[in-house]
Amino acid sequence: MTTCISMRNLVTTRNHQLWVTLKKLGIYDMALKMRKNKSLKPPKPCMLTECMAVISGAWAPNVIWSLRAGSRRFSELRADIPPISAKVLSARLSELEEKGVLTRHVRRTSPPSTEYELTELGAELLPALDAIVQVGHRLKAKRSKAA
Repeated sequence: MTTCISMRNLVTTRNHQLWVTLKKLGIYDMALKMRKNKSLKPPKPCMLTECMAVISGAWAPNVIWSLRAGSRRFSELRADIPPISAKVLSARLSELEEKGVLTRHVRRTSPPSTEYELTELGAELLPALDAIVQVGHRLKAKRSKAA
């Protein structure tokens, strides 16, 4: 019969000597040793985190994707991304504008209209989104073969 002895139980029962003995025998520390990470450390601040913060918002990649061919009005973006609510789309457009990914242009038409388009920075995200889409296709194909 094996008994699981936790450090909390040993300390609370003040049986520190038993814990030391078990540790010396290697019975307490059965976990795998931590291996050193051989990857290059990300630069500080982490640019990967900065970039992912831009595209990680709900529907943000879809909004960027929809603007890739040129400017779009709010209603057109709603039609491009049917599941998105007006509230979420409005919030995402504001966030992406604040982050410098897109610009908002109010047109003096009758009735007035607002158009959104990618900035130069926003356009630089397109190759990354294209790459993510390609990986998505490969993952889907792999799952289909496995099923």
